[in-house]
Amino acid sequence: MNEPAADGLGAFLRTRRARISPQDAGLPPSMGIRRVPGLRREEVALLAGVSAEYYERLERGRRKTASASVLDAIARVLQLNAAERDHLHALASPPSSKQPRTAPVRLRPGLRRALDTVTDVPALVLGPRYDLIAINGLGAAFYTGLDLLPAGQRNILRYLFTVDAARELYDDWAGTARTVVAELRRYAGTHPHDPKLADLVGDLAVRDHDFRRWWADHDVYRREYGSKRYHHPLVGDLELGYEAMTPVGEPDLTFGTHTVEAHSPSAEALALLASWSATSKPGSTAKHAAADTATADPEATA
Repeated sequence: MNEPAADGLGAFLRTRRARISPQDAGLPPSMGIRRVPGLRREEVALLAGVSAEYYERLERGRRKTASASVLDAIARVLQLNAAERDHLHALASPPSSKQPRTAPVRLRPGLRRALDTVTDVPALVLGPRYDLIAINGLGAAFYTGLDLLPAGQRNILRYLFTVDAARELYDDWAGTARTVVAELRRYAGTHPHDPKLADLVGDLAVRDHDFRRWWADHDVYRREYGSKRYHHPLVGDLELGYEAMTPVGEPDLTFGTHTVEAHSPSAEALALLASWSATSKPGSTAKHAAADTATADPEATA
């Protein structure tokens, strides 16, 4: 499936202008029936200060480049947020000649040790496309059903959309899944010719209606921090924070860790889960769990 690289700019612009009413854009109400939702092409062009022909060529993908000032003007008219504006610039830029790396990731020793030292909260390392590179012991116990995925397909999107236990784990599964799809769409803007991205999108689009619908929305999201509620089958309800960091020297990797308020019910639940995990799998440690995931997954690449 080649959709990630096909008509990305045009489709993104069409979905964004469909959200903006003439009134939202500061235009007077129009007479008669509008044939399209949101703004017309010529209205976007007028407000952005470019010709209607120029904007139409841009939206139809017939113009190879656009100046940063024009893109910023269009972003202002379409009321794009920061992540959407960056995505617009990425889509309008000439495709990079740099090929995505395909060699298997091997975490440098310092990063592996950093992951191993996190024992009281779930933590993991993700690569491009949300590929799972490594996970600590508590993370493996927390993300129920993750081990059901074949080693070569351990990916958070595959987990969310193909493992039933994931839908039960997240209190707001739909909100979480839609956000992750939007993050993947943002990645597609900067890596439109990544063959593993095309394979992932094609597979999930065939298998899941929600994924197809949310991918077609062209929403984008920049990974941040926050909190989520979960319902774990062994320890019940939890509310955990999350932080996502890019390790120095590893721009394609994300070190993700949960956080929890000390002495809270969620902290007690995690301690119980850690105790259960340690006793139910004799000899397993966070170090072993991380190493097994990283080295047994030949498809996890950066």
